[in-house]
Amino acid sequence: MTIAFQLSLFALIAISFLLVVGVPVAFASPGGWSSNKNIVFSGASLWVGSVSSVGILNSFIS
Repeated sequence: MTIAFQLSLFALIAISFLLVVGVPVAFASPGGWSSNKNIVFSGASLWVGSVSSVGILNSFIS
C-alpha cells in the first residue's frame, strides 16, 4: 500500500507541475481560452482525482 501511495503522490506532483507550466502557456497561445479550455478542464479534473486518491490512500497508511 505504501508504494501505491508514493506513486499517487508522485503523479500529483507531476500533474501539478504540468498545470503550473501548461495553463499560462494555454492562455498565452493565439487561440487562448476558446481553443484550450478542454485541455485545462481535463487537467483540472485529473488533478482533483489525484488529490482525492492521495487523500484516500493516506488514510490507509496512517
